[in-house]
Amino acid sequence: MSSMTRPVALVTGASRGIGRGVALALGGIGHDVAVNYVRDEAAAKAVCEALAEKGVRGHPVRADIAVTRDRARLVDEVYAAFGRLDLLVNNAGVGPRVRADILQAGEESFDHVVGVNLKGPYFLTQLVANRMIARLEGDADADADAHAPAPRIVIVSSISAYTASTNRGDYCVAKAGLAMTATLYAARLAEYGINVYEIRPGIVDTDMTGPVRERYDDLIHNQGITPIRRWGLPEDVGRAVVAVAQDLLPFSTGQVIDVDGGFHLRRL
Repeated sequence: MSSMTRPVALVTGASRGIGRGVALALGGIGHDVAVNYVRDEAAAKAVCEALAEKGVRGHPVRADIAVTRDRARLVDEVYAAFGRLDLLVNNAGVGPRVRADILQAGEESFDHVVGVNLKGPYFLTQLVANRMIARLEGDADADADAHAPAPRIVIVSSISAYTASTNRGDYCVAKAGLAMTATLYAARLAEYGINVYEIRPGIVDTDMTGPVRERYDDLIHNQGITPIRRWGLPEDVGRAVVAVAQDLLPFSTGQVIDVDGGFHLRRL
């Protein structure tokens, strides 16, 4: 497949963790990938180098999705670099700056977490969805391509969307909001043939879970909090995104795809 016809994905927070796993999985099926990052330029470039080894193009784009002008510039740069966008993966996320009981927690951490984890994806999806609609409707400014795959949007949430952690309420509230964001956009965009999926990871081995590794090791391996007794891996989430990218779920939208080792089963 030539560079002019390869599908293009934008993965936010793609320099590390789940985002990196998703970006590399998409590269493995022939997608060019816009690799969004905020701080670690070297890590983003390393992802792009790994994509090049797969025979596809990676393009690093620094942008803080919590910032309005950064979101606009991010989308503009993706279209300038690739001329199109077929798949948006809203993955970027942060943990609380301070884990604090909700009876004492302050607003600074709340504003930061909600800004990155909820407001950013909500309005980035709005921007991208309108560009996708313009292409589908044949707007000459949108670089319409009759041979392009159907556009798709993925929102990576978390089991924290429905699991209460009272020492990180800001994170849980943001992820619960993301779940509704996926539902809302699925309902709104269905008429255009743009399917939206929520991928809900469980306990995944990333730098974010590193500080609580000992506790999660006990929960997984000794207490059996998940029927599948192992840590999730970024590539597990990547495989779920690949299924969406390959249009293997064409009669589903607004679907929650649990990638959590069975955590959601709520066993007695």
